[in-house]
Amino acid sequence: MSTPTHTRPPQATRGGVDIRLPWWALALPVLAFVALLLLILDPADAHAAAEQPAMAQLLERLEQLTAR
Repeated sequence: MSTPTHTRPPQATRGGVDIRLPWWALALPVLAFVALLLLILDPADAHAAAEQPAMAQLLERLEQLTAR
């Protein structure tokens, strides 16, 4: 005898597809972004660092782009 399978009825009342991501699907990219940002912000470890830290250069570049 076969066991009946239980399937969920389609979500016709919502009018769209219900997609749920696990918590780590957002946490991992955020963690990677923060880690890379910290690498950019810490110029003390860079032996060939320029006079200005990377963050100051980045902010200056953003200011130039928004001024146009």
